[in-house]
Amino acid sequence: MNHDARTNATPALRIIPREQHVISRKNISKAALRVLYRLNEAGYQAYLVGGAVRDLLLGGHPKDFDVATNATPDEVKKLFRNSRLIGRRFRLAHVVYGPEIIEVATFRGTGEEEGEGDRHIVDGRIVRDNVWGTIEEDAIRRDFRVNALYYDISDFSVRDYVGGMQDVENRVLHLIGDPATRYREDPVRMLRAVRLAAKLNFRIDAKAAAPFDELGPLLADAAPARLFDESLKLFLAGHGLKSFHMLEQTGLLKFMFPATARALKRGDKALRSLVEQGLANTDARVAEGKSVTPAFLFAVLLWGEVRDLAHTWMTKGVEPVAAWERAATHVIAEQCQRVAIPRRFTLTMEEIWALQPRFEQVQRKRVFRLMAHPRFRAAFDFLVLRAAESPAVRELGEWWAHAQQLPHETLAAALAGTSSGGGSEAGGVPASKPRKRRRRKPTSKAGKSDPA
Repeated sequence: MNHDARTNATPALRIIPREQHVISRKNISKAALRVLYRLNEAGYQAYLVGGAVRDLLLGGHPKDFDVATNATPDEVKKLFRNSRLIGRRFRLAHVVYGPEIIEVATFRGTGEEEGEGDRHIVDGRIVRDNVWGTIEEDAIRRDFRVNALYYDISDFSVRDYVGGMQDVENRVLHLIGDPATRYREDPVRMLRAVRLAAKLNFRIDAKAAAPFDELGPLLADAAPARLFDESLKLFLAGHGLKSFHMLEQTGLLKFMFPATARALKRGDKALRSLVEQGLANTDARVAEGKSVTPAFLFAVLLWGEVRDLAHTWMTKGVEPVAAWERAATHVIAEQCQRVAIPRRFTLTMEEIWALQPRFEQVQRKRVFRLMAHPRFRAAFDFLVLRAAESPAVRELGEWWAHAQQLPHETLAAALAGTSSGGGSEAGGVPASKPRKRRRRKPTSKAGKSDPA
C-alpha cells in the first residue's frame, strides 16, 4: 500500500457489497450514471465519490455528483465531446448534460515521482496540485474520511480505504492525516469541518477541532472571494443557525466575522436574538423553497457593530445621516478584507440600515414615501427582527405591520387625522405623534408674514 508522509495515512481497503449498503442507482443522477458507464466501457476505472456517496449512505438526495477516474483530463475530454477542461490549481473536466454538470477528476497522487503532472506548495499551502496517481493515493489525499468513499459502478459496491464507512455510522468527522498539516495546506478545511458537521448533524473529532484556535488566523490568507462562497454554504443552505453556533463554539467566528464576534461579546441579548432569529428565518425559507439573499443575512450579522458605531459618532456631534453612512462604510470595509461581499449586496445592506431610523417618522408623506422605497420590505423585515431591542421598537414594528394591511385611502385618512393633532386611532392605525404646525401671523402691510 502507498503511504503519504504529508497525511500520515495508510490506506486499507474495505469493500462493502451491494447488499450491505443503501445506495441505489435510482437515486443517482442519470447524467452521472452515463459518465460512469462511458468511462467504464472505455476501459477506465470510474467511481462516484465524495459528498454524493456520503449523502446517499445517509439517506439524503445529493444535488451534485462527482466522479473520480484514472483517465486524465485530456482523455476525458476526448471521450466526451460535451466536456470542457477547467482549473489551474486542480485541473479537471466538466461534462455537461443540459443544465447539469458532472465534475470528473483524475485520481490525485502523493508525489511527482509517481505520476505525471505538477504540484506547487507555498508555506505549507497547496497552490497547484495536478499530480496523478492511484485510487489509494486519491483516497488519502481527500480531507475527511466520510468524503473518501467510492461507489463502484462495475459491481455497485462501496470502496472504503480510510474508515469513512465507520464515521458515517458513528456520525463523526475525522480528518485524514495530521490535522495541523492538512489545515495549513488549506485553511478553509476548518470551515468545511464546521459546515459538514452542521449539515449532517455530526460531531467534529476532538483531534480535528484542536488546532482551530491556533490556526484560525490562517483564514486571513484565504482569498476573500473564496470565503464569501464558503459563507453562502455555511449560512444559506438550510443549516445556517447551527453553522453559526458551531463557528462560535469552535472559536472560528472571530476570524470570519470579527465585527460580529466583537458586538456579541459585549453581551447584548437583543442583538443575539436578532442574529439567531434572522438565521432561523433564513433556514425556514430555504426549507420552504423560498428565495434568500446574502444581503439581508450580512446586514443581520453586521448590524450590532454598525448600530453601535453610528451611535458613538452621533454622541460626538456627527449628524445622524452622516453617522450611519460612516458606520456602514467602516464596517463593510473591514468585513470585505475577510469576506469579499459583492457591491450589489453591500449597497442593499447600506439601504436596509439607513432606512431603520426612518421608520420612526410616521407622518403621512414620510410613511407613503418609505412604503414606496424598493428596499421597504427588506427593511421592514429587519425592523421586526429588532423587536427585542426595546418595547418602543416592538411597538413600531407592530404599527408598520398593521399599517400595511390597510387600504391606501384608510391609511391616508388615519395619518391625516393624527397629523392634525386628533390623537385618535382612525382606521385602526395606532396614532402617531402629531406634528407641530407653525402658526402664521397676519400678513404685514409689507406683504410678508413674520415667522412664529
